[in-house]
Amino acid sequence: MRERKPLRFGLGLSAVIFLVSCASPANPPTPKWTSENPNASTGGKEAAKSPAPAKSDPGSQSSLEALRKGEAATDGPLKDIGFNFDSAALSESSRATLKANGDWLKANAAARIQIEGHCDERGTAEYNMALGAKRAQAAMDYLATLGIAANRMSTTSYGEEIPVCKESAEECWVKNRRARFVVSAAKSAN
Repeated sequence: MRERKPLRFGLGLSAVIFLVSCASPANPPTPKWTSENPNASTGGKEAAKSPAPAKSDPGSQSSLEALRKGEAATDGPLKDIGFNFDSAALSESSRATLKANGDWLKANAAARIQIEGHCDERGTAEYNMALGAKRAQAAMDYLATLGIAANRMSTTSYGEEIPVCKESAEECWVKNRRARFVVSAAKSAN
């Protein structure tokens, strides 16, 4: 009798792990509450309670939100930075853009940002997700050296999944290798 319980438990656990690993990627979580960003907003219930930001709000729309609506992502006050092929290293022009972005963030202390890492279509999906994460992290780390508090920033990677240009040519690939900054208002203390 005792031998059957561990067997059932093991089979049950295996079934749960299998079902979780086979979950549909067609409905991914919103980037504001990823497991790699524990200090990011929780999304879900809080996001459903808060009203949509007014047009005068400096916020911008995430790439995922725009994709779900079938629109182009709206730009906010912060500028995107680009990367070389197969690299997460910051160029001098990227550092200058990040410095300007950091100045804006210092002047707007209530704003929070999510940094999206994007890649071109070359490479495997897994590789590009990892590279996108490295690009977003590099931008976040540099902003932290400029004095932007880590609890105001979070990162996510979309890899090659949300391109701004869909042609298979260098002119498009350059546009898709980027870190994008999504600005949102700070969470209220209610």
